[in-house]
Amino acid sequence: MTTTPTVLLVHGAFADAGSWSGVVAELQNHGIPVIAPPNPLRGLASDAAYIASVAAQLEGPVVLVGHSYGGAIITVAGTVENVVGLVYIAAYVPEEGESLGELQGRFPLSPLVSNLKQWTYPVEGGETAVEVTIQAEAFPGIFAADVPAPVTKALAVSQRPLATSVFDEPAAAAAWQTKPSWALVAGADEAINPEVERFGAKRAGATTVELEGASHAVAVSRPKEVADLIRDAVRATS
Repeated sequence: MTTTPTVLLVHGAFADAGSWSGVVAELQNHGIPVIAPPNPLRGLASDAAYIASVAAQLEGPVVLVGHSYGGAIITVAGTVENVVGLVYIAAYVPEEGESLGELQGRFPLSPLVSNLKQWTYPVEGGETAVEVTIQAEAFPGIFAADVPAPVTKALAVSQRPLATSVFDEPAAAAAWQTKPSWALVAGADEAINPEVERFGAKRAGATTVELEGASHAVAVSRPKEVADLIRDAVRATS
């Protein structure tokens, strides 16, 4: 008797769990259990601890899926015992002890870096910390060039900001060292250099597909192809 893993979808920066809606529909249409919790976007260790806690409370095996910065989170959170596979969607795939700044620094920077807007938010002790969003006018071209304009306008003004501290924080673990992984490279990504995605996927030994012309928002623009790769992972780990 086989058990179908639950798919746990982890969104990245500048998005929310609603960005998975098309993928969720595809998976549900194939009878695959799925959950898309919120990602706090406050720090790699704390975000990974939160996602690991969600995964550990699910019954049976879990396949973790991470988009963008969510890839770093599943890399750390994937060490939870009931996680049986990892799927990276246009994502960072760090090594243990490596920060996202170090990983990204191996390659030319994407246009995202020069189009970020800084904000501050309060933290304990009366201090403030820095978070970033993508400048609204640059958002469509950088994040979602293959998504219809009315949708990108809504996405641009509903961004979830990312704490800048995540780029300096080393990954405490790399679950892909002991668990099977899959990766989708977005060939026209302007938020993460596709070379960063290819490098991480190859280093992890991930089963990899590449979608030409796909933007960083590939889960929004190409949900069927994204869901197809996730289904491959589910089948392989059932």
